[in-house]
Amino acid sequence: MVDRDVDDALARSFLAGLPAELVGGLREEGERADYPAGTTVYRAGDDPQAALVVGGLLRVFLTSAEGRQVTVRYARPGDVLGIAVLVGGPASTSVQAVEPSSVFRVSARTLIAAGRRDPRVSWAIAEELNRRLYEVLEQTAVNAFGSVRQRVAAHLLDLASAQRHPRGRLAARVSQQELADAAGSVREVVARVLRDLRVAGIVATAADSVVILDPARLYAESGGSAGL
Repeated sequence: MVDRDVDDALARSFLAGLPAELVGGLREEGERADYPAGTTVYRAGDDPQAALVVGGLLRVFLTSAEGRQVTVRYARPGDVLGIAVLVGGPASTSVQAVEPSSVFRVSARTLIAAGRRDPRVSWAIAEELNRRLYEVLEQTAVNAFGSVRQRVAAHLLDLASAQRHPRGRLAARVSQQELADAAGSVREVVARVLRDLRVAGIVATAADSVVILDPARLYAESGGSAGL
């Protein structure tokens, strides 16, 4: 069955630059999976696997021993998850769907075998790993040095990824003061940021929560438009 969404995502990914016969084999062997918002797609320590993001928005995050989480990457259509895991084995990261999302699972066995015998494939994988390293460094920079608007947007996505609104929307149950504390700012500044996001139609606010109306645009506000 032809799946144009999968083909479009594949064409945008680094996989499109691999030898044609390998791409054809991965396409034939793979399978699509759809996930509701909030679903954990991959858990820390699971067997290595790779997946092409077809639609939606997913976050890759770390969890501390106390249960606290920190997001290290957001993945959008055309991104490939799990390349580092294929090379280095199970990692301490997990993946969760921020909004309804689809992935195309790629055969780890086929991709690893091709990388071992074909230097073109191994080099493409090395380049992809290098891109991901730079993206993680950029995300770290946003967390440490980003504007209040970027930090607020990133924190809202982090909170909302683990919380649900009664109507099924993403929602961050947090007060303005708590958000200001998390963003390293003051309540008055955060209130102005939330007002601007509300006027833009990206969020809706209540006394103790922020409902995310447009996760993709909020992701861009967090620095995602720069490739974070």
